Amino acid sequence: MTPAHQEDIDAHTGTATTGHEWDGIRELNTPLPKWWLYILYGTIVWAIGYIVVYPAIPLVSSFTPGLSGWSSRAAVTQDLADLTQQRAPMVDALAKASLQEIGKDDRLRGFALAQGRAAFGDNCAPCHGAGGGGAVSFPNLNDDDWLWGGKVDDIHQTIAYGVRSAHEKTRSSAMPAFGQTGILKPAEVDQVADHVRSLSGLPTDKTYDKAAGAKIFEENCSACHGAGGKGNLEFGAPDLTDQIWLFGSSKASIAEGVHRGRGSMMPAWSGRLDDTTIKALAVYVHALGGGK
Repeated sequence: MTPAHQEDIDAHTGTATTGHEWDGIRELNTPLPKWWLYILYGTIVWAIGYIVVYPAIPLVSSFTPGLSGWSSRAAVTQDLADLTQQRAPMVDALAKASLQEIGKDDRLRGFALAQGRAAFGDNCAPCHGAGGGGAVSFPNLNDDDWLWGGKVDDIHQTIAYGVRSAHEKTRSSAMPAFGQTGILKPAEVDQVADHVRSLSGLPTDKTYDKAAGAKIFEENCSACHGAGGKGNLEFGAPDLTDQIWLFGSSKASIAEGVHRGRGSMMPAWSGRLDDTTIKALAVYVHALGGGK
């Protein structure tokens, strides 16, 4: 190797080498471009200045506040406070107006829809879907099939007090477990499941006895679902004659419901959300497409 005190110049490039050589290849000691070095030094100076001015260094339970005293949390808090102040007049008007008055005032209704859409995404979408399309055991809010009524007042009551919730004003009903309690025998459960499918025009098994199925339905189901299976909003009993099924339309699913009973729960949002937000939610859900 070249002695350390003697600079080795590459003959082809005229650039000094580092003195290192591998398999006949020598490493050039090419200096970094000055513009690149200036940028590097500038970022170092900027980083030091940032640490001094802004919160930057984490401590055991907090962080260095910086000379400016600024923080993203405080900025967001202030932005929310400013937004609340801007919305205050409309929120106050929404709180004072009835659901019917909101429906007649385009400005109030537009504000309620915006508020309701945000609240729906935060609180209702996990079960009912982002667009209210629902899923198995979670009602579709876009259609015109309502267990407890689709008027805006009905929707408001359901949201506020829930269904089978712990609230004293909750909507409450339950479909008995006809099979588990021994009210109906397995063969009878099978017959009435076929009968329920026939009510909406679905095919039935060859073993279905129409007279027997109708008799079982009349004696056990018609009290809630009606003699023709059209449902009853007072009990939250679904219409069995349409093509809308909360738990599925297969015979197995219907038979399971007859055997084990049904009783989904919706939480009461009163106490969790303020009254104005619940009112906005009722307006929004009503406007999804299925409100009466």
